[in-house]
Amino acid sequence: MKILFVASEALPFIKVGGLGDVAGALPKALVKKGHDARVVLPYYSSIKQEMKEKCSYIKYFYFYLGWRNCYCGIFEAEVDGVTYYLIDNEYYFRRAAPYGEFDDAERFAFFSKAALEILPQVGFFPDVIHANDWHTALLPVYLDTQFRWREGFEYVKTVFSIHNIEFQGKYGMEILGPVLGISNDCRNMLEMDDCLNMMKGAIERANAVTTVSRSYANEIMDPYFSFGLDPILSARRWKLSGIVNGIDMDTFNPETDPHIPHNYSAKKLKGKALDRKALQEELGLPVRDVPLVGMVGRLTDQKGLTLFYPIMEELMREDIQMVVLGTGYHDLENFMRFCDAAYHDKFRAMITFSASMAQKIYAASDIFLMPSKSEPCGLAQMIAMRYGSIPVVHSVGGLRDTVIPFNHMDGTGNGVTFQSFNAGDLLGAVKRAIAIWWEPDQRKKIVHNGMTGNYSWDVSADEYIRIYESL
Repeated sequence: MKILFVASEALPFIKVGGLGDVAGALPKALVKKGHDARVVLPYYSSIKQEMKEKCSYIKYFYFYLGWRNCYCGIFEAEVDGVTYYLIDNEYYFRRAAPYGEFDDAERFAFFSKAALEILPQVGFFPDVIHANDWHTALLPVYLDTQFRWREGFEYVKTVFSIHNIEFQGKYGMEILGPVLGISNDCRNMLEMDDCLNMMKGAIERANAVTTVSRSYANEIMDPYFSFGLDPILSARRWKLSGIVNGIDMDTFNPETDPHIPHNYSAKKLKGKALDRKALQEELGLPVRDVPLVGMVGRLTDQKGLTLFYPIMEELMREDIQMVVLGTGYHDLENFMRFCDAAYHDKFRAMITFSASMAQKIYAASDIFLMPSKSEPCGLAQMIAMRYGSIPVVHSVGGLRDTVIPFNHMDGTGNGVTFQSFNAGDLLGAVKRAIAIWWEPDQRKKIVHNGMTGNYSWDVSADEYIRIYESL
C-alpha cells in the first residue's frame, strides 16, 4: 500500500509532544513491513540545522487559501527508509515555536491543504492519507469538498487519529470562507456549539477514526473525557477504534542508550544502581540505596500534579528520594520549587526539559509516577518499564491498557495502579510500590516483567494496516 502520514510534528525533524514520537515511529514500522509510507511536515524554521541539511529542495508553486495566493515550497528527505516532504512557507512557519501563534487556524489550514496540493507536484497519490490531531483535521474536509473531482484523488481514503481530544481547533465561524476558503454550503461539517470545530470536521469526513488506546476510545464517548465531542463520536462509533501506541525500542534501549552513564539489561541490572548513584551525584542528592522516584512530563492539572498538594508532606516522610523534570503551569512549577527547597535532602525539581536528562531519570529511577487525570495513551510509562522502573499510574486510558497491576501471589504484572483520581489513592499506590522495592524477590519479578515487555510498534502497525486495508 501507499500511505501518506500527515502531521504537524515528527521525529527526527521536530518534536513537541507524543505526536512527534508516533509520527516518527509508525511510518518507519510500516516501511519495514513492505509498505510505501511517506510523511508530510511543515518546514519550520525551528528544525535543527543538521536535519535541514538532509533536505533537498524540489520545487515551488502557488495555490489559493481563501483570498490569499500562497507560496508553497517542497523539500524532500529520506531517513530510515521513509520519504519526508516538508512544506515551506516562511510567512506561516518562520516562527519561534511550532504552536501557540495567533493565526494557528490559518497556518494549519494552509498546511492541511498544501499536503493535498503537493501530491500531483511530487507524483505520489496514496491509497490512504493518515491525518493527525486538529492541526490536520481539515484535510479530510478539503479532500471531500475541493479535490475529489481532480485526477488521482478519486479513490483516496482517509484515516484521522485523535491523540488528545482536549485540543480541537475551535474558532469563530467568520473565518470559514475568508481564511479557510471553505464554502458556506459545507458549514454543517464544521459547525458545533456556534463555533467552528476542526476536529469535528475530521470525524465527520474521514473514512476511519482512531485514537491511541482501546480504553481511550471508550472513554471519549463519555462527557467527562470528550470535551464536548461525545455526541459526534457516539453517532460515528462505527468508524472509531483504539490502537495503543508503541515506542521505538531501538531509541529507548538501556543496553545501548548513549545518554546514560552505565548501560544495563534485564539480565545484568548492575548498571541501573550505578545510574542512580550517578544521578544522585549530579543533582547533589545524598548517595543512598533508597528508592528513587522519578517524574518526567508536563506539569499540568491533566497530568495529575495537583494530587500532590495534600500528600507531599506525608510522602516525603518515606525513606525515598524524588526527582521531577518538566515545565507547565506556573502554580505547579512553583510548588515543585517549594518542595525542592523544603525537602532539599531528598527532592529535586528541574523546571525545564532536557531529552538527555529525561533518559537519565528513566534509567536511574526505581519508581516512576504518572497519576494522570486522563491519558490518551502515554509513552513515558512504557519507556520507564523498558528501563526497569516500576510505574505507578492512575488506571485510565492508555495507562490502563499498558500497566498491569502486580500480583504478589504469582508474580505477574508490571506496575502499580490506583482506580480513583484522588490524593489518598495515589499515596497508597506509591507506598505499595515502595514496599515492593524493599522486597528483593518481588522487585526482581516486577522489574523483569517490565523490561521484557513488548512495547514496539510491530503489533500496533499491523492493526493500522488492517484498518488501511479495510478501507
